[in-house]
Amino acid sequence: MTAPVFLVDSLADVRAGATVTVDGPEGRHAVSVRRLRVGEEVVLTDGRGAGAHGTVAGVEGKDRLTVAVAELRTEEPPNPTITVVQALPKGDRGELAVETMTETGVDAIVPWPAARCVTQWKGERAAKALGKWRATAREAGKQSRRLTFPEVADPLTTKQVAALLADADFAAVLHEEGSTPLATAELPATGRLVLVVGPEGGVSPEELATFAEAGAKPYRLGTTVLRTSTAGTAATALLLGRTGRWS
Repeated sequence: MTAPVFLVDSLADVRAGATVTVDGPEGRHAVSVRRLRVGEEVVLTDGRGAGAHGTVAGVEGKDRLTVAVAELRTEEPPNPTITVVQALPKGDRGELAVETMTETGVDAIVPWPAARCVTQWKGERAAKALGKWRATAREAGKQSRRLTFPEVADPLTTKQVAALLADADFAAVLHEEGSTPLATAELPATGRLVLVVGPEGGVSPEELATFAEAGAKPYRLGTTVLRTSTAGTAATALLLGRTGRWS
């Protein structure tokens, strides 16, 4: 198995041969849950592309360990980047979508309260739900051994999503009635690719019109209709393969 990944605030001043202390929730998970022992390999990351590979040099109590850094690594920024605008699913399917997209390799996730979403984020519920999405992305980033975790943005309105699409180098709305398969769409070699995943009830005609004005065409994934919690993951995997990021 590859070495487990733990999140630290910063690796800016860390050099090979140095030691780094991991405590708090990450230290507790390493010591009390993973039960790491001296000599075992670990990876530390700031979630922003920097990583430190090393071994456990010491364990203290139930939530503190020291890592001897052997090597520093930097994950190059991806190009093109993939952003998924995710309509709010029902129940815990939002966290499922974030988890699987993160594991697959998405670069940014934008929550979108579409007109036909059954779930709507308001008040304290909005802050709590957004916190869950961000925590899910963080944990899935560690689980999938990423050094760069995806950004989970604040929710955007349909008008704000349209502005995001207008600024993209490739913009698409996943829609089962799209005449063009995403698998054959002409993609730029660099820049930002933005996909919109609608809710279970579908993207409304008004939203489709707004997004079309912004330059986003409807594309279909395949012959089957995927749920909103899985469409973004399937589309991300498709684009990662087509752009060469998985080669």
